[in-house]
Amino acid sequence: MPEYVYKAVDSNGTVVKNRVQDKSKEELIKKLKDNGLMPIDVSQVGFGKYSKGIKKKNVSNLDEIMHMANTANITQNKQAKKASTFEKISMTLNITHKVSNRDIVIFTQNLYLLKKAGFNNVHALETIIQSTENTTLRSILEDILAGVEAGDYMYTTMEYYSDIFPYIYINLVKVGELSGSLEESLKQAVDYLDSSNELNKKLKRILIPNILQFVTLLVILFFGSMYVVPIIQDIFTEVGSTDTLPWYTLAFSSFLSNIQHYWFIPTLIIALIIIGIALYIRTPKGKYKWDYFKYKMPIFGKLIFAIDFSRVSKAMVLNLKNGMRIQEALEVSRNVVKNLVMLSIIETSINNIIVGDSWVEPFEKSGLADPMITEMLKIGMQTDLPTMMDKLVEYMDMDIDQIIDRIIKILPQVLYSIIGVLIILITLVVLVPCIQVYMATFLFSAAGF
Repeated sequence: MPEYVYKAVDSNGTVVKNRVQDKSKEELIKKLKDNGLMPIDVSQVGFGKYSKGIKKKNVSNLDEIMHMANTANITQNKQAKKASTFEKISMTLNITHKVSNRDIVIFTQNLYLLKKAGFNNVHALETIIQSTENTTLRSILEDILAGVEAGDYMYTTMEYYSDIFPYIYINLVKVGELSGSLEESLKQAVDYLDSSNELNKKLKRILIPNILQFVTLLVILFFGSMYVVPIIQDIFTEVGSTDTLPWYTLAFSSFLSNIQHYWFIPTLIIALIIIGIALYIRTPKGKYKWDYFKYKMPIFGKLIFAIDFSRVSKAMVLNLKNGMRIQEALEVSRNVVKNLVMLSIIETSINNIIVGDSWVEPFEKSGLADPMITEMLKIGMQTDLPTMMDKLVEYMDMDIDQIIDRIIKILPQVLYSIIGVLIILITLVVLVPCIQVYMATFLFSAAGF
């Protein structure tokens, strides 16, 4: 059973502090009020790690209340259970329970199942909070619950915890709440988290071994050029040989030597370039061009556009099925992406609807959407748009899977090509001089032959 430390004020203004066990925080607060105590702080300290005391959106700061309270007569139950050694260490170190992607997935799955079973938001959140062992996540869910009880949407409090809930996740929940299709939106949120996690795992399996191999070869190249090559040249000089190392070896070694002596110059240049690009991207024009580059970049560009367009399409399906007009559906659905190029296309589509033009035309003129996508949208406008959008979402899911498969095949080839160039460079710069030493041909010139 969870353990809590509470502070409450009685009718005489005396602050009472105690450590007790109870089923839930809500049950404890109810019991305190029934016994004439006004709770001013209730914190869970059981079930593993301690929470750091996250600043909440919907809960006032209680420090001032405690400062004003009469703290001269503070009592504590001597029979309260003492903290274990592990708990004392955790409290001393102020350890927090990190909220992982898996925690968010489990929470979303549970919320989806409870909503599907007919629970309202308050009842569903209360049920999930009682079974959530991660104290940090539980504290956040309690804050979301407080907001819902006050009449807010869940997404408004989630936006406050944008470091916990991904941007796309929050806006999927927002679309679900505004369109009245929270169940389906939560299902999409789970799919989004699972697919993102799976894609990241696939890319890591490809990238990490090749990056490690690339770094290892780069270290060999630098070490060989800066230390091995000069040693070989000294051997030639000591024995009186007139042989010299290949010109490309000497040139590369000289280049690295200059870099070593004047390292601050290239470092400063690189730093200025990075700072310049970062500052440019922060401007509206730079941000737009950067977002456009994301859609047109080699290898990953088509995937990024397909994922964004698929999210917009899925959000539109939810809105259209719940009776929204196309304009309203677009206005709500654009929240699920933050790419300025996609947002500008959607904004142009909305403006076209207002003046009576085709809302599909901006997607077609952008040159980013496949002809198949725009044709399906045009057919949907002439027949049944929600049904056609459903088919479009299925098509986009298959297209995204195909793009990912192509990337997984192409990416290793690109990395192998880069590593191959590096191996050739190592062979020419380092191995050829080593072979010269091994063959000992330089001894002939040293002997006068």
